[in-house]
Amino acid sequence: MPEIVIYCSAFCPYCNWAKRLLDSKNASYTEIRIDQVEGARDEMLQRSNGRMTVPQIFIGDLHVGGFDDLQAMDRAGKLDPLLAG
Repeated sequence: MPEIVIYCSAFCPYCNWAKRLLDSKNASYTEIRIDQVEGARDEMLQRSNGRMTVPQIFIGDLHVGGFDDLQAMDRAGKLDPLLAG
């Protein structure tokens, strides 16, 4: 399984939904809280080409985007093969 990184913040329902979706796939991920980790917001902005909203989700080298993007990928049948690696 490729490395999964989720940039998120406290009290973000979209972040929680994204994590629940990945949990339902038994996917392990690293959660980086941009409201707690020094420099994490800048790192997220750089990796996501300036996208400021959370979550920002990365699977391997692929920038998936936010929860809506992750959900659309799942509905299109593209998430499981990506997670398989």
